[in-house]
Amino acid sequence: MMTALSTASLVSIDAIALAPALLPAIGGVLVLLGDALLPGRRDWQVGLGLTVLVVGVVGALISAVQAADDAVRTLCLPAPEGACLWTGSPMTGTLQVGILAATAAALALLHDRDGGPRDTTVTTALLLAAATGGAGVAASRDLGTWLVTLELATIPLVALVALRGTRSAAHGALTLLVTSVTSFALLVLGVALWMTATGDAAFGTDTVALAWADLNRRGVLVLAAVVLLAGLGFKLSLVPFHAWTPQAYSTADLGTATALAAASKISAAAALLVVVQAFVGVPGDLRQVSIVLGTLAAASMLLGNVMALRQDDVTRLLAWSTVAQAGWVVLPLAALTTAGMNAAAVYVLTYAVATVVAFAAVAAVGAGPLSRMRGLLRRDRMTGGALAFALLVLAGLPPGVIGLVAKVVALRPAVEQGLWPLVFVAVVAVVLGIAVYLRWFAVLIGDAGARGDADEGSEPGAATHEVSTPASGGGARVVLVAGTVLLVLLSALPGLLLGLVS
Repeated sequence: MMTALSTASLVSIDAIALAPALLPAIGGVLVLLGDALLPGRRDWQVGLGLTVLVVGVVGALISAVQAADDAVRTLCLPAPEGACLWTGSPMTGTLQVGILAATAAALALLHDRDGGPRDTTVTTALLLAAATGGAGVAASRDLGTWLVTLELATIPLVALVALRGTRSAAHGALTLLVTSVTSFALLVLGVALWMTATGDAAFGTDTVALAWADLNRRGVLVLAAVVLLAGLGFKLSLVPFHAWTPQAYSTADLGTATALAAASKISAAAALLVVVQAFVGVPGDLRQVSIVLGTLAAASMLLGNVMALRQDDVTRLLAWSTVAQAGWVVLPLAALTTAGMNAAAVYVLTYAVATVVAFAAVAAVGAGPLSRMRGLLRRDRMTGGALAFALLVLAGLPPGVIGLVAKVVALRPAVEQGLWPLVFVAVVAVVLGIAVYLRWFAVLIGDAGARGDADEGSEPGAATHEVSTPASGGGARVVLVAGTVLLVLLSALPGLLLGLVS
């Protein structure tokens, strides 16, 4: 039994359970204070940020293991209600591990080049703030904390896109800002409708069941779910809320793009899981909610893969890959079962690790047209091999076994619930996805002598590639090796991730 502190005998506080969110927050404050006290020193902030995030990963792992027997709850109000604003579970802890680790990778990539951000204080503090929000939203159960932490996981990334300092980055940041404001407005409206329907300021299954049984309140609850899914759709890059994604990815620094593609997506998926969990176990026909989730998943998988096939810029290809993979994350949630939630968590974590490795490889080589990668597997076997393995994981092809397992696990809840139209779309998406990633794989093993930087035709309006120089430090290599080792380990022992989540 963990020791809990008490604040004026009103709210119980478990510091260990809160560590995954508290540590990045404390780290961000220390970075800002240190910069104020030592204004001329800019060589320690990144190290402090990475240290805090790594310690936070350890804390999240401990929380996940401790929650295996019984859920870890803190920030609990006194009886008779006794509601807890923070609930930790194995899934919550594992998602927090993914968020903090992906943020650490983004921080390392963001400062791994001579032309990187000049103000390490600001960039480090912003990433730590986003990590705090992501870790918080995964464990939040009340509407207020969920909404605030979700926005905290998103807003700092808008500033990071703008801090690149180019005209195109400013345009990308503006697009992302407008998207974030729209998303926030929808989420606030959805929260208001949720409270109207359930009369509860938390995502509780009991109050949802009561609202669903009342025909007068059911319509409001369905509307609340639709609006909340729309707001989260922007953050997950689900179709039709995805338009900002290619623009933001291609104009931001690669470290910032990594945070958008990995840490931010895990945070958004965690927020979605909190909403879906409230419907799991509710008696009655929940077909309306399932149809909305299934439609978003199907549209994202199809459009994302089709558009990715047209890309010749590596960051835009990864952006459209994110759209397609987001559909796979939502696919098992359409079943509205506990197994579907576990499958979604497994998939988003697998996708995040593979995407981080892909971005690290791009950072090591330099962003630009796909032709820049031609023959990479022959020129640089470590970088090319790591990227090739990550692509096989995303495609779900051996030896990237964990990618195949994640897809099978994601499909199973839909099959068990008889969602056959959605299963059919997923099978088509598998074929399209294989074509997307094998196309890039073929470039990696191509003739290095045919390498060129000319644009071979990409999506309309994207003829000019955002080209970056290769990373000059060792951060990209460290992220590349660590991510690849983790993918190999999970492919050899896929049950390790499945066990951690469930």
